[in-house]
Amino acid sequence: MPSSASTACLTPHEAGVQPVFPPAIALYLVKLACELPDDAGRSLSLWTCAELARTLKTEGIVETISPQSVQRILEGHQLKPWRVHHWLSPKVPRDAAFRKTVRNLCNLYTRQPNANERVLCLDEKTSLQPRPRASATRPARPGLPVRLEHEYQRKGALNLFAAFDVWSGEVIGICRRRKRQAEFIELLEEIDEETPAKIKLIHIVCDNVSIHRGKQIRAWLGHHPRLKMHFTPVHCSWMNQVEQWFSILQRKRLAAPNFADTAELEQKVVAFISEWNEIAHPFNWTRASFAKVLVKIEAREAAA
Repeated sequence: MPSSASTACLTPHEAGVQPVFPPAIALYLVKLACELPDDAGRSLSLWTCAELARTLKTEGIVETISPQSVQRILEGHQLKPWRVHHWLSPKVPRDAAFRKTVRNLCNLYTRQPNANERVLCLDEKTSLQPRPRASATRPARPGLPVRLEHEYQRKGALNLFAAFDVWSGEVIGICRRRKRQAEFIELLEEIDEETPAKIKLIHIVCDNVSIHRGKQIRAWLGHHPRLKMHFTPVHCSWMNQVEQWFSILQRKRLAAPNFADTAELEQKVVAFISEWNEIAHPFNWTRASFAKVLVKIEAREAAA
């Protein structure tokens, strides 16, 4: 068997025998995988096993190496440079105010329903496009999936303003061409009109973008004291339950858009809301999800 000094790798001669690479090559590969491709002179967003193998060969580190061998070496070091985990350096500190906001939302979502109160999560799903096709969408047939015309036209867009009732699961929604405080107030008025007078307090959960807390909104709320606003923390959209419902709408109604125009799109969205409300159900939120967030904050504060 040739020594590691005479060859960069041992090519297997028998089927099923995996090539063996000297520790120096494995270390070089690990070092390369721990750098961003741009820093290594490659115009790539992320490393893949094939690209790492190619780079090793291009740089003359090995004569040949397969992507499978690269993956095997990286697995031994728990490295997966092709994966991405999004993180954010918070501009707003996760302090006592953050903890108070999280606990407030947790209480709203998990406490027993009160006959005199209502909890609604509000937000907008923007840029809903009709995308009319040259041909009608064809239903599935034995051996064939649903067929959707590839090319489409652009005929405007709508914004869906929606409110999800945390305790019943019912949805109130309106479609508008513009996204302003005026349209948000229209949704608030719809909520106020549909809510029975016996309900004395309507909790509104939404993010703190300008159209949810602007001057017009504050003036309107001054004349409608039974509506109380609760804002989610910055970059915590997952705490707004209407986002969960938006994902259902996207999957079940908007996944293959083929509407004649915005009027038909609005009609279909309103019909979907109506059908949803016939079988509406709340989402099963528990204190556990919020507890995980609070544990991290408390651990950070203890270490500070």
